[in-house]
Amino acid sequence: MKIAVIGSGGWGTAVAMLLAGKGNDIYLWSWIQEETDRLNHDRENKEFLPGVKLLDNIICTHDMEKCIDGAEVIVTAAPSPATRVTAKQMAQFVKAGQKIVNISKGLEGELRLSQVYKEEIPQADISVLSGPSHAEEVGRSIPTTVVIASQRMETAEALQDVFMTDTFRVYTSDDVIGVELGGALKNVIALCAGISDGLGYGDNTKAALITRGCAEITRLGVAMGAKAATFSGLSGLGDLIVTGTSKLSRNYRAGRLLGEGMSLKDTLEKVHMVVEGVNTSTAAYNLGKKYGVETPIIDEAYNLLYNGKSPRDAVNSLMTRKKKSE
Repeated sequence: MKIAVIGSGGWGTAVAMLLAGKGNDIYLWSWIQEETDRLNHDRENKEFLPGVKLLDNIICTHDMEKCIDGAEVIVTAAPSPATRVTAKQMAQFVKAGQKIVNISKGLEGELRLSQVYKEEIPQADISVLSGPSHAEEVGRSIPTTVVIASQRMETAEALQDVFMTDTFRVYTSDDVIGVELGGALKNVIALCAGISDGLGYGDNTKAALITRGCAEITRLGVAMGAKAATFSGLSGLGDLIVTGTSKLSRNYRAGRLLGEGMSLKDTLEKVHMVVEGVNTSTAAYNLGKKYGVETPIIDEAYNLLYNGKSPRDAVNSLMTRKKKSE
């Protein structure tokens, strides 16, 4: 089938390779013509996915209409800050009922990314894919397991067949809210796990952050209409573990630099990719207040990033909170 992949960053390129490996005709869309030209010349995404040669059935293009027209599935891989402008560019070319699978993780303000796409492209059938999935590993066919969530299970099951390979296992879910929130909110906790390591703290500290962070995400997600069980699955705890412990994770790397004393501005420049945990922390903080949910780790991440609180003071505030039961 023809499949459009909108966004040629590392993750978009890795998923394009995955789907091309199944014999599909893949149209990989880039933001700028110069990037398309580089990909067509090098047949490799040297900036974001070096060492992975593009298959011959991947067509790189900057022409959105050419990319989307006739595609049976549209995969969207735009970073969260660019989601709405990307959706606006796509909208005029998407036909009624055309399937969109968003694979990016993040929030736009208090909106989930599928809500943004639905606002701009109401005629589309929108699903989400999430889980512990480093682009660098998917691009090299390292065994990976994810979940696709759709409002209709028949859509999720059809997409399961599109994506599934012997190295990329796909489960289905009807909890779109939970799958999206797990993928977005875990970035804030992963940032904190990196900060902990940057401060020189140990495995005990990081394990506590991941565990209690998962509890915060679950509380907030349930208040927003998600299922609690989703957050103990691939798109919740699974993604939180991989993002909060791996040097391949830009959120972990950014957090580590912050813990070592680097400024936020310098950290973002050094990571050189969108750090979703920084973008999401404000939204997560505001959502906790809106829904009346206690989110102490998210709150301290927000204070550290935007109110000048030092990492060590943030940890001390968490450790000296009023005693309570688990």
